[in-house]
Amino acid sequence: MPEVSSHGPRFYTVAEVAEFARVSRMTVYRMVHSGELPAVRVGGSYRVPASAVEQLLGGAMGDQGGEERRLAK
Repeated sequence: MPEVSSHGPRFYTVAEVAEFARVSRMTVYRMVHSGELPAVRVGGSYRVPASAVEQLLGGAMGDQGGEERRLAK
């Protein structure tokens, strides 16, 4: 998971978020447009706050971990 800088808010590009989440860039754009993933527009592109990426990945990891625990029983 990406590290958050202590020098202030960190933002990621749509391409970086797509790589971290292992989804297509179009999926990230859809999430941004639907409001599921917060982002700010900088010039002609979007930037996603690191905290939103952490929540996205943390939620996905938490769901997956629960499934693995259920299967292990």
